[in-house]
Amino acid sequence: MNNLPKNFVMQLGSLVALYVSITALLTLIFSTINIAIPDAAAGSWEWDSSQSSLRFSLALLVVFFPTYLALTRVVNQTRRESEESYATFTKWLIYISLLVGGLVMLVDLVVVIMTFLEGEVTLRFILKAASVLFIIGAVFCYYLKDAKGYWQMRPQMSITYGAVATAIVIGIVVSSLYHLEMPTDARERKLDNEQVGHMQDMQWRIEDYYRTNEALPENITAVYVNDVPKAPDGRETYAYNVTGTTTYELCATFAKPSQPDTQTRPVTPPGLEKNYNWDYKAGRWCFDREIDGEYRQ
Repeated sequence: MNNLPKNFVMQLGSLVALYVSITALLTLIFSTINIAIPDAAAGSWEWDSSQSSLRFSLALLVVFFPTYLALTRVVNQTRRESEESYATFTKWLIYISLLVGGLVMLVDLVVVIMTFLEGEVTLRFILKAASVLFIIGAVFCYYLKDAKGYWQMRPQMSITYGAVATAIVIGIVVSSLYHLEMPTDARERKLDNEQVGHMQDMQWRIEDYYRTNEALPENITAVYVNDVPKAPDGRETYAYNVTGTTTYELCATFAKPSQPDTQTRPVTPPGLEKNYNWDYKAGRWCFDREIDGEYRQ
Protein backbone atom coordinates (compact mmCIF):
# COMPACT_ATOMS: atom_id res chain seq x y z
CA MET A 1 0.00 0.00 0.00
CA ASN A 2 2.99 2.32 0.50
CA ASN A 3 3.44 2.66 -3.24
CA LEU A 4 -0.25 3.17 -4.01
CA PRO A 5 0.01 6.93 -4.78
CA LYS A 6 2.97 6.30 -7.09
CA ASN A 7 1.21 3.42 -8.83
CA PHE A 8 -1.97 5.47 -9.18
CA VAL A 9 -0.07 8.29 -10.89
CA MET A 10 1.68 5.82 -13.21
CA GLN A 11 -1.60 4.15 -14.18
CA LEU A 12 -3.35 7.49 -14.67
CA GLY A 13 -0.42 8.80 -16.71
CA SER A 14 -0.57 5.72 -18.91
CA LEU A 15 -4.28 6.22 -19.60
CA VAL A 16 -3.87 9.96 -20.28
CA ALA A 17 -1.03 9.22 -22.71
CA LEU A 18 -3.25 6.59 -24.34
CA TYR A 19 -6.16 8.91 -25.04
CA VAL A 20 -3.94 11.74 -26.19
CA SER A 21 -2.34 9.23 -28.59
CA ILE A 22 -5.74 8.02 -29.81
CA THR A 23 -6.94 11.58 -30.42
CA ALA A 24 -3.71 12.46 -32.22
CA LEU A 25 -3.85 9.27 -34.32
CA LEU A 26 -7.44 9.85 -35.42
CA THR A 27 -6.69 13.50 -36.21
CA LEU A 28 -3.67 12.36 -38.21
CA ILE A 29 -5.79 9.88 -40.17
CA PHE A 30 -8.62 12.35 -40.79
CA SER A 31 -6.21 15.05 -41.98
CA THR A 32 -4.40 12.61 -44.27
CA ILE A 33 -7.72 11.50 -45.76
CA ASN A 34 -8.77 15.13 -46.33
CA ILE A 35 -5.53 15.84 -48.20
CA ALA A 36 -5.36 12.57 -50.15
CA ILE A 37 -9.04 12.72 -51.19
CA PRO A 38 -9.82 16.42 -51.78
CA ASP A 39 -13.42 17.57 -51.77
CA ALA A 40 -14.42 19.96 -54.55
CA ALA A 41 -16.99 21.50 -52.21
CA ALA A 42 -14.27 22.63 -49.79
CA GLY A 43 -12.03 25.64 -50.29
CA SER A 44 -8.29 26.04 -49.98
CA TRP A 45 -8.79 26.59 -46.24
CA GLU A 46 -9.33 22.83 -45.81
CA TRP A 47 -5.89 22.01 -47.22
CA ASP A 48 -4.23 24.58 -44.95
CA SER A 49 -6.22 23.39 -41.94
CA SER A 50 -5.43 19.74 -42.66
CA GLN A 51 -1.72 20.48 -43.00
CA SER A 52 -1.74 22.29 -39.67
CA SER A 53 -3.64 19.45 -37.99
CA LEU A 54 -1.27 16.94 -39.55
CA ARG A 55 1.79 18.66 -38.09
CA PHE A 56 0.27 19.08 -34.63
CA SER A 57 -1.08 15.53 -34.36
CA LEU A 58 2.21 14.10 -35.63
CA ALA A 59 4.11 16.01 -32.94
CA LEU A 60 1.69 14.77 -30.26
CA LEU A 61 1.95 11.19 -31.45
CA VAL A 62 5.76 11.18 -31.56
CA VAL A 63 5.86 12.32 -27.92
CA PHE A 64 2.86 10.64 -26.29
CA PHE A 65 2.72 7.22 -27.95
CA PRO A 66 6.23 6.11 -26.86
CA THR A 67 5.41 7.56 -23.42
CA TYR A 68 2.27 5.44 -23.31
CA LEU A 69 4.18 2.28 -24.27
CA ALA A 70 6.84 2.90 -21.62
CA LEU A 71 4.35 3.68 -18.84
CA THR A 72 2.14 0.72 -19.74
CA ARG A 73 5.08 -1.66 -19.57
CA VAL A 74 6.04 -0.36 -16.12
CA VAL A 75 2.42 -0.44 -14.90
CA ASN A 76 1.86 -4.01 -16.07
CA GLN A 77 5.08 -5.15 -14.41
CA THR A 78 4.06 -3.42 -11.17
CA ARG A 79 0.60 -4.99 -11.23
CA ARG A 80 2.05 -8.47 -11.56
CA GLU A 81 4.20 -7.87 -8.48
CA SER A 82 1.68 -5.93 -6.35
CA GLU A 83 -1.01 -6.98 -3.93
CA GLU A 84 -4.66 -7.53 -4.78
CA SER A 85 -5.80 -4.12 -3.46
CA TYR A 86 -3.78 -2.33 -6.14
CA ALA A 87 -5.14 -4.60 -8.86
CA THR A 88 -8.70 -3.85 -7.72
CA PHE A 89 -7.99 -0.12 -7.68
CA THR A 90 -6.50 -0.35 -11.18
CA LYS A 91 -9.65 -2.01 -12.48
CA TRP A 92 -11.65 1.04 -11.44
CA LEU A 93 -9.37 3.28 -13.47
CA ILE A 94 -9.55 0.96 -16.46
CA TYR A 95 -13.36 0.82 -16.43
CA ILE A 96 -13.54 4.60 -16.11
CA SER A 97 -11.19 4.91 -19.07
CA LEU A 98 -13.38 2.52 -21.05
CA LEU A 99 -16.34 4.77 -20.33
CA VAL A 100 -14.37 7.79 -21.55
CA GLY A 101 -13.23 5.83 -24.61
CA GLY A 102 -16.80 4.89 -25.42
CA LEU A 103 -17.90 8.50 -25.23
CA VAL A 104 -14.99 9.55 -27.46
CA MET A 105 -15.95 6.93 -30.04
CA LEU A 106 -19.61 7.99 -30.03
CA VAL A 107 -18.73 11.68 -30.38
CA ASP A 108 -16.28 10.94 -33.21
CA LEU A 109 -18.89 8.88 -35.03
CA VAL A 110 -21.47 11.65 -34.61
CA VAL A 111 -19.03 14.18 -36.11
CA VAL A 112 -18.16 11.85 -39.00
CA ILE A 113 -21.83 11.17 -39.76
CA MET A 114 -22.65 14.89 -39.55
CA THR A 115 -19.96 15.76 -42.10
CA PHE A 116 -21.29 13.01 -44.38
CA LEU A 117 -24.85 14.35 -44.13
CA GLU A 118 -23.49 17.80 -44.97
CA GLY A 119 -22.17 16.45 -48.27
CA GLU A 120 -18.73 14.99 -47.60
CA VAL A 121 -17.30 12.59 -50.19
CA THR A 122 -18.60 9.07 -49.49
CA LEU A 123 -15.16 7.44 -49.59
CA ARG A 124 -13.86 9.90 -47.00
CA PHE A 125 -16.80 9.12 -44.74
CA ILE A 126 -16.26 5.36 -45.02
CA LEU A 127 -12.53 5.61 -44.28
CA LYS A 128 -13.03 7.92 -41.30
CA ALA A 129 -15.82 5.82 -39.78
CA ALA A 130 -13.78 2.64 -40.26
CA SER A 131 -10.76 4.28 -38.62
CA VAL A 132 -12.77 5.27 -35.54
CA LEU A 133 -14.30 1.81 -35.15
CA PHE A 134 -11.01 -0.03 -35.72
CA ILE A 135 -8.76 2.05 -33.46
CA ILE A 136 -11.10 2.57 -30.52
CA GLY A 137 -12.42 -0.98 -30.93
CA ALA A 138 -8.87 -2.35 -30.61
CA VAL A 139 -8.30 -0.28 -27.47
CA PHE A 140 -11.61 -1.48 -26.01
CA CYS A 141 -10.69 -5.09 -26.71
CA TYR A 142 -7.29 -4.74 -25.02
CA TYR A 143 -8.49 -2.99 -21.87
CA LEU A 144 -11.63 -5.06 -21.48
CA LYS A 145 -9.41 -8.13 -21.29
CA ASP A 146 -6.95 -6.24 -19.12
CA ALA A 147 -9.66 -5.51 -16.55
CA LYS A 148 -10.28 -9.26 -16.31
CA GLY A 149 -6.58 -9.99 -15.77
CA TYR A 150 -6.15 -11.66 -19.17
CA TRP A 151 -2.81 -10.00 -20.00
CA GLN A 152 -1.39 -10.47 -16.51
CA MET A 153 -1.37 -14.20 -17.10
CA ARG A 154 -0.19 -13.85 -20.70
CA PRO A 155 2.54 -11.16 -20.68
CA GLN A 156 4.04 -12.33 -23.97
CA MET A 157 0.72 -11.94 -25.78
CA SER A 158 0.41 -8.44 -24.32
CA ILE A 159 3.83 -7.57 -25.76
CA THR A 160 2.79 -8.98 -29.14
CA TYR A 161 -0.41 -6.92 -29.07
CA GLY A 162 1.66 -3.81 -28.33
CA ALA A 163 4.13 -4.63 -31.11
CA VAL A 164 1.32 -4.97 -33.66
CA ALA A 165 -0.22 -1.69 -32.47
CA THR A 166 3.16 0.03 -32.78
CA ALA A 167 3.62 -1.30 -36.31
CA ILE A 168 0.18 0.01 -37.30
CA VAL A 169 0.91 3.45 -35.82
CA ILE A 170 4.28 3.61 -37.60
CA GLY A 171 2.58 2.64 -40.87
CA ILE A 172 0.00 5.41 -40.46
CA VAL A 173 2.71 7.95 -39.60
CA VAL A 174 4.79 6.99 -42.65
CA SER A 175 1.71 7.24 -44.86
CA SER A 176 0.88 10.69 -43.47
CA LEU A 177 4.43 11.92 -44.09
CA TYR A 178 3.87 11.38 -47.81
CA HIS A 179 1.13 14.05 -47.69
CA LEU A 180 2.83 16.36 -45.20
CA GLU A 181 4.28 19.60 -46.47
CA MET A 182 7.96 19.73 -45.56
CA PRO A 183 9.07 22.39 -43.03
CA THR A 184 10.99 24.37 -45.68
CA ASP A 185 7.95 24.34 -47.99
CA ALA A 186 5.67 25.36 -45.11
CA ARG A 187 7.94 28.31 -44.37
CA GLU A 188 7.97 29.40 -48.02
CA ARG A 189 4.18 29.18 -48.16
CA LYS A 190 3.90 31.35 -45.04
CA LEU A 191 6.10 33.93 -46.74
CA ASP A 192 3.89 33.69 -49.85
CA ASN A 193 0.81 34.35 -47.71
CA GLU A 194 2.57 37.28 -46.08
CA GLN A 195 3.26 38.74 -49.52
CA VAL A 196 -0.39 38.37 -50.52
CA GLY A 197 -1.28 40.31 -47.37
CA HIS A 198 1.08 43.08 -48.47
CA MET A 199 -0.48 43.12 -51.95
CA GLN A 200 -3.97 43.38 -50.48
CA ASP A 201 -2.90 46.27 -48.27
CA MET A 202 -1.39 48.04 -51.28
CA GLN A 203 -4.57 47.56 -53.29
CA TRP A 204 -6.72 49.03 -50.54
CA ARG A 205 -4.42 52.05 -50.18
CA ILE A 206 -4.30 52.63 -53.95
CA GLU A 207 -8.10 52.58 -54.18
CA ASP A 208 -8.32 54.96 -51.22
CA TYR A 209 -5.78 57.26 -52.92
CA TYR A 210 -7.85 57.23 -56.13
CA ARG A 211 -11.03 58.15 -54.25
CA THR A 212 -9.26 61.18 -52.80
CA ASN A 213 -7.17 62.31 -55.79
CA GLU A 214 -9.17 60.96 -58.76
CA ALA A 215 -5.98 59.51 -60.20
CA LEU A 216 -3.67 56.59 -59.60
CA PRO A 217 -0.47 57.26 -57.63
CA GLU A 218 2.71 57.51 -59.71
CA ASN A 219 4.54 55.21 -57.33
CA ILE A 220 3.65 53.04 -54.36
CA THR A 221 5.44 55.28 -51.84
CA ALA A 222 2.77 57.93 -52.43
CA VAL A 223 0.16 55.87 -50.57
CA TYR A 224 2.27 55.17 -47.48
CA VAL A 225 3.07 57.56 -44.66
CA ASN A 226 5.54 55.13 -43.11
CA ASP A 227 7.75 52.50 -44.74
CA VAL A 228 6.42 50.58 -47.73
CA PRO A 229 6.09 46.81 -47.11
CA LYS A 230 9.16 44.94 -48.29
CA ALA A 231 9.47 41.48 -49.79
CA PRO A 232 11.03 38.82 -47.53
CA ASP A 233 14.81 38.47 -47.67
CA GLY A 234 16.01 36.65 -50.76
CA ARG A 235 13.00 37.55 -52.90
CA GLU A 236 12.59 40.18 -55.59
CA THR A 237 11.17 43.52 -54.50
CA TYR A 238 7.49 44.27 -55.01
CA ALA A 239 6.49 46.16 -58.14
CA TYR A 240 3.64 48.59 -58.77
CA ASN A 241 3.02 49.49 -62.42
CA VAL A 242 0.35 51.80 -63.82
CA THR A 243 -1.10 50.21 -66.97
CA GLY A 244 -3.91 52.69 -67.73
CA THR A 245 -5.85 55.59 -66.28
CA THR A 246 -7.76 53.24 -63.98
CA THR A 247 -5.74 50.03 -64.21
CA TYR A 248 -2.53 48.89 -62.58
CA GLU A 249 -0.66 45.76 -61.54
CA LEU A 250 1.01 44.57 -58.35
CA CYS A 251 3.85 42.08 -58.75
CA ALA A 252 5.70 39.77 -56.37
CA THR A 253 7.77 36.59 -56.52
CA PHE A 254 6.22 33.44 -55.02
CA ALA A 255 7.91 30.18 -54.07
CA LYS A 256 4.85 27.95 -54.42
CA PRO A 257 1.61 28.10 -56.39
CA SER A 258 -1.45 29.05 -54.38
CA GLN A 259 -3.97 26.42 -53.42
CA PRO A 260 -6.97 26.73 -55.77
CA ASP A 261 -9.82 28.50 -54.02
CA THR A 262 -12.99 26.64 -54.98
CA GLN A 263 -15.14 28.54 -52.52
CA THR A 264 -17.64 30.97 -54.04
CA ARG A 265 -16.15 34.45 -54.02
CA PRO A 266 -18.17 37.46 -52.83
CA VAL A 267 -20.45 39.08 -55.39
CA THR A 268 -18.36 41.63 -57.29
CA PRO A 269 -19.18 44.32 -59.86
CA PRO A 270 -19.24 42.98 -63.44
CA GLY A 271 -15.77 43.02 -64.96
CA LEU A 272 -14.01 43.45 -61.61
CA GLU A 273 -13.93 39.81 -60.50
CA LYS A 274 -10.14 39.78 -60.94
CA ASN A 275 -9.82 42.43 -58.20
CA TYR A 276 -10.74 39.73 -55.68
CA ASN A 277 -8.70 36.93 -57.21
CA TRP A 278 -5.48 36.26 -55.32
CA ASP A 279 -4.55 32.97 -56.96
CA TYR A 280 -0.96 32.86 -58.21
CA LYS A 281 1.69 30.54 -59.65
CA ALA A 282 5.26 29.99 -58.53
CA GLY A 283 7.76 32.59 -59.73
CA ARG A 284 7.19 36.22 -60.65
CA TRP A 285 3.46 36.92 -60.69
CA CYS A 286 1.45 40.09 -61.29
CA PHE A 287 -2.10 40.79 -60.11
CA ASP A 288 -4.00 42.95 -62.60
CA ARG A 289 -6.33 45.42 -60.92
CA GLU A 290 -8.88 48.04 -62.01
CA ILE A 291 -10.45 50.86 -60.03
CA ASP A 292 -14.13 50.26 -59.28
CA GLY A 293 -16.38 52.33 -61.58
CA GLU A 294 -18.23 53.95 -58.68
CA TYR A 295 -15.06 55.83 -57.77
CA ARG A 296 -14.48 57.21 -61.28
CA GLN A 297 -15.60 60.64 -62.39
